[in-house]
Amino acid sequence: MNYNSLHQKSHFLEIKARSLAEGMKSGSFRSLYRGQGIEMSAVRDYIRGDDIRAIDWNVTARMGKPYVKLFEEHRELQIFLIIDSSLSMQIKEKDCPSKYDVASEAAALLTFAAELNECPIGTVIFDGKINLALLPLWGREQTMIILSNLEKHNIQNNYIPEEQGSVLDSAISGAGKLLKKRSLVFIFSDFRTTDYEKNLGMLAHKNDVIAVRMTDEKDDALPMAGTFPFVDAESGIKKIYPASSQKFRKAWKKSEEAREKTFVDFCIKHGIMPVAMKSTEEPLKVLSDIFNRNIKK
Repeated sequence: MNYNSLHQKSHFLEIKARSLAEGMKSGSFRSLYRGQGIEMSAVRDYIRGDDIRAIDWNVTARMGKPYVKLFEEHRELQIFLIIDSSLSMQIKEKDCPSKYDVASEAAALLTFAAELNECPIGTVIFDGKINLALLPLWGREQTMIILSNLEKHNIQNNYIPEEQGSVLDSAISGAGKLLKKRSLVFIFSDFRTTDYEKNLGMLAHKNDVIAVRMTDEKDDALPMAGTFPFVDAESGIKKIYPASSQKFRKAWKKSEEAREKTFVDFCIKHGIMPVAMKSTEEPLKVLSDIFNRNIKK
């Protein structure tokens, strides 16, 4: 790996991440954590106009005059990233970034923003197996470990997966076991696999989950290319389909729309924020939009 190149890229991403870090600290996003981790720290004399709901009736009864509770709010934001580096994410068209390229840049931006805000951050990176699992920590060393592994697991850097397929289900399950406190979890994946829904629902029950579904233009519409060979990136299975057929193109689009609706409906049902991110989009804009939206559980 070229560490000089990595250093230059990290410097550029850190600059971009500063605006994202500000978004974490302000706006409607912060309401997500309001009221979490609040503990009583002391009591004081009641002052006219205080909320009567804050009166400590036990102390009031003992002292013979009203006292109100004082609270200390612990609002440390802990972030966790689940990143899909499987072959279906790594398909790259000429002069266009792959889904993984865009997802890894988004993950790097979140990592820098977490460091700037002194937020612990951890990650799982997976393809056909779990390649990296890091407990949430804060600091430059953690940032560089995550960044270097995002670079390492890009096939454009000569990375060759040891196992094909996607273990999204295991990655989600593993994240649930690693996280000991409520966290903000980002999942970057094309979700082109099965049997992950149960563990995803369980993860969202104890954490705030944002499921970023990575897509590219071929997911929406096929190129007019006559009879076109299709290859499954994970299994290597090849089939030939009539890409120029109006009937086939309509069925393809309908199938993708149904897949998206099923995914969004599942997310909404389980309190997960569904986000679509195209490989042609600017990751910083998509992430900034997330932090400026109202997130409701």
